[in-house]
Amino acid sequence: MSLSGQDLVDYLNKNIIKNTLMETFGIEFTKAEGQQLTAQMPVTPAVHQPAGILHGGATAALAESVGSTASHIFIDRENFEIRGIELSINHLKSIKEGMVWATATPIHIGRTTHLWEIIIKDEKKRLVAHAKLTNIILKK
Repeated sequence: MSLSGQDLVDYLNKNIIKNTLMETFGIEFTKAEGQQLTAQMPVTPAVHQPAGILHGGATAALAESVGSTASHIFIDRENFEIRGIELSINHLKSIKEGMVWATATPIHIGRTTHLWEIIIKDEKKRLVAHAKLTNIILKK
């Protein structure tokens, strides 16, 4: 993709999120810098588990959303598409409210697979979760 920085963030927020789980959860992209992509998600009752804290599935959805979208940036989208094939996540801190940010950093960007490390932090920059996502690149 030829866009970068704020132009890329604006494109992603306008063209990728609408009518998806990301829109439902309030996920928005906030930063694209180098090979990293960051998204935020509000921690509200919409993403809580019954105990009133951030649901691990919502955290995993944030991680997969930012990692898959990051892969999307590096491929020829006319001829190829992305599928997540493995997500591993460690939930390290409970959070009841506020905002969380997920930053995807590539470990490997190959022709057929991408491997991402995703760090999720809260407003005080405390580590909430650590994830690893593997995406496969498929011909359409």
